[in-house]
Amino acid sequence: MTPKVHTLSNGVRVVCDPLPGWQTTALSVVAGRGARFEDAGHSGWSHLLEHMVFKGAGGRSAKQIVEAIEAEGGHINAATGYERTSFQIRALKGGLDLGSAVIADLVLRPAMDAADLTREKQVVGQEIAEAADTPDDLVFELAQEAAFAGQPLGRPILGTPKSIGTATPETLSAWRAALYAPGTLVVSAAGAVDEEELLALAERDYGGAAGADLAAPEPAAFAGGTKTVAKKLEQANLVLLLPAVGVMDPDYFALRLLAEILGGGMASRLFQEAREVRGLAYAIDAYSETYADTGVLGVFAGCAAGDAVELAEVTANELKGLTEPVGAAELSRAKAQLKGAMFMGRESALARAEQAAGQVLLFGRTLDPVAVAEQIDAVTPAQLAALTVRILEPRKAAVAILGPKAALAAADRFERTLFG
Repeated sequence: MTPKVHTLSNGVRVVCDPLPGWQTTALSVVAGRGARFEDAGHSGWSHLLEHMVFKGAGGRSAKQIVEAIEAEGGHINAATGYERTSFQIRALKGGLDLGSAVIADLVLRPAMDAADLTREKQVVGQEIAEAADTPDDLVFELAQEAAFAGQPLGRPILGTPKSIGTATPETLSAWRAALYAPGTLVVSAAGAVDEEELLALAERDYGGAAGADLAAPEPAAFAGGTKTVAKKLEQANLVLLLPAVGVMDPDYFALRLLAEILGGGMASRLFQEAREVRGLAYAIDAYSETYADTGVLGVFAGCAAGDAVELAEVTANELKGLTEPVGAAELSRAKAQLKGAMFMGRESALARAEQAAGQVLLFGRTLDPVAVAEQIDAVTPAQLAALTVRILEPRKAAVAILGPKAALAAADRFERTLFG
């Protein structure tokens, strides 16, 4: 059944996806705003806010919030991304009432205590330091910075100790009112959920939400460049990014298939050539990361420093090879993998609730998975080849390498092999 979408009078949208026979419910309340809506002075505020609302809200302390949910067999979580912030609850059947009330308190009525904010800045500062000490986190941050230099997409979601240090309870409260404005909110439930009950709860808990929305960010522009950090590590960590298309582009599914063919699984080109044939890397993956208006095609690899240059050359050559039409069997495998991941993901109530919220934020409606599968099946070898040419045409790449000094030359080899 296609989930139904309703809109409250204040602009909050509600998605109901009942699954007969289920004994659990998932509720996801998503604000279509995140780190991409921050300027440099507010960098990291969206993530800091997500932390702060759990310190106390609606008259409950931090401990009472989690105790209330866990006492009913539930779990609560949240996540901040570049384009959205999500609050999630998984609960037993009948847990929707409490779950909705608790998330509404977090989103609309957090305490914002000054002492809690001081402590939470320290906690987030430790999280920032931990990311800097984790090579396979830091290398992605470096690549993102190179790809979108000087733009919100090029700044880390966590921000910096300096940027989050300027937040006060008052300024963070004002940020909350804009970030979680009613026109940006989607309340999405899946599993053991009754539509009438959900609508009544949404009206009760979110119908009074008010606030002006943040201005839309400037369109992103892929800058490209190289970020290398020499560090004494056992492995070199490489991230190679190329400019691609956004989630609303007609070539979106072609991009997903391209990433699958390039390095999406054990049968992919990079896994077979770089690992199975040459033994250059234990871990190598290709992926696509998409935003509303732009995206990237990326490759991550971990390898011995002495193999990094050859690995970069192999990756560049495999990318160039995709400018030629792929074979029918290879494309069929990629389509099966993509459709399989989509339908298997829909076997989780939380994944369904999150997916539906994301679709409503982007398209104003939910998408029929059968129709999506048909779009995937419609992609042709010629379309994939044309998209590869489109990706390579700007002759720009963002390359990040973190590891022993011997690996750093891989950045130049990748670009010279790819672009001449």
